[in-house]
Amino acid sequence: MSIQTINPNTNQVVKSFTESSPEAVEAAMIQAEKAFAIWRKTSYKSRANLLHMVAIIMRERKEELAAMITLEMGKLLDQSRGEIDLSADIFDYYALNGENFLDDKILDPKQGEALIRHSPIGILLGVEPWNFPFYQVARFAAPNIMIGNVVLVKHASNVPQCGIAIEEIFKTAGAQNGIYTNLLISGPRASALAADDRIKGISLTGSEAAGSSIAAVAGKNLKKSVLELGGNDAFIVLEDADIDQAVNWAVIGRMNNTGQCCVAAKRFIVIDSVADEFLSKFKAKLTDLKVGDPMDAETELGPLSSEKAAADLADQVQRSVDAGAKVALGGKRLDRPGAFMAVTILTDLKPGMAAYSEELFGPVASFYRVKDEQEAILLANDSSFGLGGSVFTKDIERGKHVADQIDTGMVFINHPTWTTPELPFGGTKHSGYGRELSSLGIDEFVNKKLIRVSALTDAF
Repeated sequence: MSIQTINPNTNQVVKSFTESSPEAVEAAMIQAEKAFAIWRKTSYKSRANLLHMVAIIMRERKEELAAMITLEMGKLLDQSRGEIDLSADIFDYYALNGENFLDDKILDPKQGEALIRHSPIGILLGVEPWNFPFYQVARFAAPNIMIGNVVLVKHASNVPQCGIAIEEIFKTAGAQNGIYTNLLISGPRASALAADDRIKGISLTGSEAAGSSIAAVAGKNLKKSVLELGGNDAFIVLEDADIDQAVNWAVIGRMNNTGQCCVAAKRFIVIDSVADEFLSKFKAKLTDLKVGDPMDAETELGPLSSEKAAADLADQVQRSVDAGAKVALGGKRLDRPGAFMAVTILTDLKPGMAAYSEELFGPVASFYRVKDEQEAILLANDSSFGLGGSVFTKDIERGKHVADQIDTGMVFINHPTWTTPELPFGGTKHSGYGRELSSLGIDEFVNKKLIRVSALTDAF
């Protein structure tokens, strides 16, 4: 397996890494077992102190860590800074709220007393993606370490320095060996590791194929899994929407992280009476985006994460065009070094076309015009994915009514799908199952033990 830092702005190899040996992985597992035996008995205050310290170190090292993200996967540098801030906020969020979330839940049985007590379950395996290399790890690691679990993380092979840096931050923060462990291993080896009896739960963020593989292993071995997979989020613009506001959010919702976001706005579904105005303004703003080096503060659109990602996206666009889709903007790779794709808008899309049903992970927008609200809802739901979505309207109650009918895990009104520590994150259908973040995110890998107390006089 190739574990390398390849700068997507130049497609040049920066550094190569040796994969962890089977012996090293076994040693990590043994160390994690030892750490769990101690960590599970620590106080919530001790756990919170560790998470707070991780957050402090992340903020202190923000510039260094942000540059690392940009180097390895091409995110605009300012967006990388924002990712570090968000990741630190997640660690602080669970440090501040974890004890309350995990407090005993008192029940009211007909006889005696009863409560639900939360306890950790053991070693967890996290399989994490490259597109948000710190944030994705934070939302997995923070709640579970607060619970008293310990984690092994297999990070994406193209962001090895980010993966290594996170483990170093935990050690600097005072975590004993085994609480957080980074593994340099391949996807197939991660699937094999998931079958190990010592692993008590698996969380994966990634592709449908990777999710299916991990879920099969988890199911066969009777252990819990949480999956956050792809998305094909609908961005619905009703005829009463503020079009300028909708266009501004459309650009951000589609182009954040160069469009490489599971909850990026991908399908722009606009009521016919305002479709021409929306498309004209959307096209104009996208045309004005400045393409360049993601380290440059003036750049508004950087490269994709890898040459393969850019080639695959260009192929999806070409297959769609060959099947009858029209190109309203872009449509090709940019003629420059690096993993760059032109900002693209596709129209006249029909079922069976790649861009209709597949997730487009990059700066390509699919545009649809529909006659009315009901047609917009039907089109939004005509997808195997169900992660997020958004509705733009001046009538908030109408927006809620439409949101109610969209079959996804998240719907935002007058804002593209977004993420903050206090909001639950997750989807339906092929977008996976389970939730991360908020109070729901700490409930996935925990034993909710019933403790029932009967009075000596109770009788069956």
